[in-house]
Amino acid sequence: MVDHYPADSRETLRAFVIGTPIRHSRSPMIHSHWLKAFGIDGDYAAIEILEPDFERFMAALKNEGRYRGGNVTIPHKERAFKLADRPDALAEELGAANTLWLEDGLVKATNTDGYGFTANLDQRHPGWDRVSRAVVLGAGGASRAIIQSVRDRGIGEIHVVNRTVARAQELADRFGIRVHAHPIDALPEVMAQAGLFVNTTSLGMEGEGRLDIDFSVMAPQAVVTDIVYVPLETPILAEARQQGFATVDGLGMLLHQAVPGFEKWFGRRPEVDETLRDLIVRDMEHHA
Repeated sequence: MVDHYPADSRETLRAFVIGTPIRHSRSPMIHSHWLKAFGIDGDYAAIEILEPDFERFMAALKNEGRYRGGNVTIPHKERAFKLADRPDALAEELGAANTLWLEDGLVKATNTDGYGFTANLDQRHPGWDRVSRAVVLGAGGASRAIIQSVRDRGIGEIHVVNRTVARAQELADRFGIRVHAHPIDALPEVMAQAGLFVNTTSLGMEGEGRLDIDFSVMAPQAVVTDIVYVPLETPILAEARQQGFATVDGLGMLLHQAVPGFEKWFGRRPEVDETLRDLIVRDMEHHA
């Protein structure tokens, strides 16, 4: 357990992030920064919950009223969706929830990962969505919210490329006719004139392999982004930048996905600004 349940208080508003492992989560730093900025008497705790204990935690969340709600991370997102009383349409389609809150005696749930992804691009490269074709590399759990959010922004073609094409096909079946599945060797073909490239795989993280990608076939004003943010500039982003393309790192997705939850629990809508970004970057550098 990383943090004991905070003591009861009538004044202090409390929220949490739960998962396992949770020790290196930067969510407490993000929310503590906003709590201080607003002058709110609040607390945001990192709590390690193992899978056998998750159902008990969800029952206590509803019955004890100790927390306003909280975030859910790996490996609990799918069970959080299943155990919530009222998941919204985003969580329903994804089959996973990362944000919970109490309302009218019920545990409600949503998924803000897709919001975090698009809000990051909106802030760092406005106009990114004025394209007709997007390419998503990877078909793991992280790609679901990306595909959903890109589709919901109106991009006409979304090509999901994965080493195991069956997993990509599952996503195409889930998210509709605008989403198409391809094996990895189709990457050069589907990238032709694409306006957005998204890496959702662990390629580029420390100890992971890399994939040489020729971005030159993309549209001249294309944007390349990566949901990995350690390192901040991944090999994929470095290669795209060297080939002359605009890039957006993945840190902003982490920061922006936290905004809706903070507003639900603490009643104020925070901003993702350079002060917060610099705070997290310094922490990343310190722990590098």
